[in-house]
Amino acid sequence: MNTFTLDQEIRSDGSYRLLEEIVYFSKRYGKTVTCESGMISDGATGAMDITSRGWWVHDKLCETGCWDDGTKLSNWQCSQVLQDILHSEGRYWQSIRWFWATFWLGGGKCRENGMLTVNLDSVP
Repeated sequence: MNTFTLDQEIRSDGSYRLLEEIVYFSKRYGKTVTCESGMISDGATGAMDITSRGWWVHDKLCETGCWDDGTKLSNWQCSQVLQDILHSEGRYWQSIRWFWATFWLGGGKCRENGMLTVNLDSVP
C-alpha cells in the first residue's frame, strides 16, 4: 500500500478542509481535476473516512461535473476515477465497493450528465 500524507483538518462540524492543492491526472481518461486548498468536504459520504485523495477528487467531480478543461463526465467515469485512485493507494477491495456505491447512490452533477455516458442534452 502506498503511504502518503494529506494535509487536511477536521472542522468543528465534522467536515474537512483541504490544506494543500491536489492535482489528479487520470491516466484512464487523460484529464486532470484540481482540488484547491481550502476546499471543504464531508469526507467519504456514507462510509468510514480514510486518508485518501479519492474522496476529495470524487467530491470535486460530483460538485462540478467536469474535468479542469471543462469536459463533462458521466457518473460511470466519476466512480471509475475514485476506483482508480483507491486501487493506486493499495485499497483494492475498497475500490470495488466504493465504485459501485458511488455509481448507484452518488454522482452529483456527473449523474445529471448521464449515468454511463454524457447525455448530449447536458453538453452546451
